[in-house]
Amino acid sequence: MDLTKYKGIIFDMDGTLVDSMPAHLNAWKETCEAFDIPFDREWFYTLGGMPTIKTAHAINEKYQLDCDPVLLAESKLRVFDDIPHKGDVIPATFNVLKQQKALSKKIAIGTGCQRRHADELLEVTGLMPYLDAVVTSNDVENHKPNPDTFLEAAKRIGIEPKDCIVFEDTELGRSAAISAGMDCYLVTDGQIAEFKSA
Repeated sequence: MDLTKYKGIIFDMDGTLVDSMPAHLNAWKETCEAFDIPFDREWFYTLGGMPTIKTAHAINEKYQLDCDPVLLAESKLRVFDDIPHKGDVIPATFNVLKQQKALSKKIAIGTGCQRRHADELLEVTGLMPYLDAVVTSNDVENHKPNPDTFLEAAKRIGIEPKDCIVFEDTELGRSAAISAGMDCYLVTDGQIAEFKSA
């Protein structure tokens, strides 16, 4: 994998840089059980990168329900808060991050996570000192698969989108990267798997 031509490296967080998707999925599972909603783990995984409130709306749409999305989202966030260990760094992508940081590349996070959860997870895992910018769901109006998260990340590190590469673990995120005019590596099961150019 040759990243020489890129000046900015942007990582999604959950499932890409930190193995925190199981914690998110378990929080949704508990919430679904509390609200008598079916839980489809694979479907929930495809929504990785989507803010919690939007996932709540997607649940209503998928199952033709009329649950209060705010209550659903609050329940999920409360359960997630109570999970003591939310995940470890993923070695494959963390190695890329360290190598690129050593080459003085600009490093950013572009996540659909809320600011408080992102900051907490990045601090606990020791990733924060490596980062030049962190863009969360609180920082943009239009979330993945829209390109805004990654465009904002590029802006904050002062690099043109065409000079950035994104690492993502969902099709939703990859679509956002390509829409932003950025090449993208897909991370599957903790391994850097597939490259797609913008």
